[in-house]
Amino acid sequence: MAVAAAAATGAGAADYETQVVDGMNLPAFHAALKARMTYPLAYGGGDPAEWHEQAMAAAAPLMLPYEAEAPFAPEVIDEVDRGSYIARRIAFGVTDESRVAALLLVPKGEGPFPAALMLHDHGARFDIGKEKWVSPWYDGARAASAEEWADKYFSGRYPGEELAKRGYVVLATDALGWGDRAGNGYEAQQALAANLFNLGSSLAGLMALEDMRAAEFLAGLPETDPARVAAVGFSMGAFRAWQAAALSPHVTAAVANCWMGTSEGLMVPGNNQLKGQSAWYMLHPGLPRLMDYPDVAALAAPKPMLVHAGAEDPLFPAASVEAAFAKMHGVWDAYGADAALATRIWEDKGHVFTADMQDAAFDWLGAAFR
Repeated sequence: MAVAAAAATGAGAADYETQVVDGMNLPAFHAALKARMTYPLAYGGGDPAEWHEQAMAAAAPLMLPYEAEAPFAPEVIDEVDRGSYIARRIAFGVTDESRVAALLLVPKGEGPFPAALMLHDHGARFDIGKEKWVSPWYDGARAASAEEWADKYFSGRYPGEELAKRGYVVLATDALGWGDRAGNGYEAQQALAANLFNLGSSLAGLMALEDMRAAEFLAGLPETDPARVAAVGFSMGAFRAWQAAALSPHVTAAVANCWMGTSEGLMVPGNNQLKGQSAWYMLHPGLPRLMDYPDVAALAAPKPMLVHAGAEDPLFPAASVEAAFAKMHGVWDAYGADAALATRIWEDKGHVFTADMQDAAFDWLGAAFR
């Protein structure tokens, strides 16, 4: 009877949903869902160590599919002498299921040395992963791709090599879908993410687990000082860097360039977080109900952390970055360690990690480890 009455009074399309929000693939009621995201596990004052314990207990099971225990069993595939350091291509067991190739740079001289786990970006460029950080000597096609990447984003440098020259043991791996583990292209990411759900895991969770294991492997090398192990990343790699610092006891500092913002500030038209595909690497099922991105990064406090951004970066609006920085500083400050968190928005910089940004970051890291 109620339905018939509504029809009789001429109720029409305004009384029911007809389409998703144009251009954003969001439901018409997305604002109401966003209002429900109150982030109950964000730091809200009080003892930060107590908050950390409670938040980590809830967040870690959502972020990690399981605890890997397989032996690393490393082996050297080949190596070259690059003057101040030896560059090795190695293989090791990154999880209980996966054995991967990696690049390991070891300084000459008397160790143990500080170390850097280099976490590569997304960039929709899949033929190279670890080679974005270190120029490959074993594959001409990849070497050409790596040179293009270095010219585009890194002022022609290879940041992993720059750290090796500064006396760091450097490890670079491929995330699933890149380099030696390249997949079927950009559009196939959606299927890969769905299939990992079908397998009881997630794309973001698997990447987080592999990064934790790589950090543990690096920290355990005889050349490495386990008290000085940094996670270093650009773009998606920056997300990975602060995430690894939050999750891994083996990561003692982090350098994250060009990936930080609030969820509200990133869920805007045109942003990658609304497009699927690459966003799956940053989406842990269930976690957004509890914590925002800066809240997760703040689980790393009071470890030394540098988080930089570009004022002209189209992927990370400055207002969103500033709001995220403010949340993070609140946690480091609660520990009495706000000086350990270095944040900056570089004027006239876009989505890049240029030579001056690298120098500033690596100088900061050296001071933090001293």
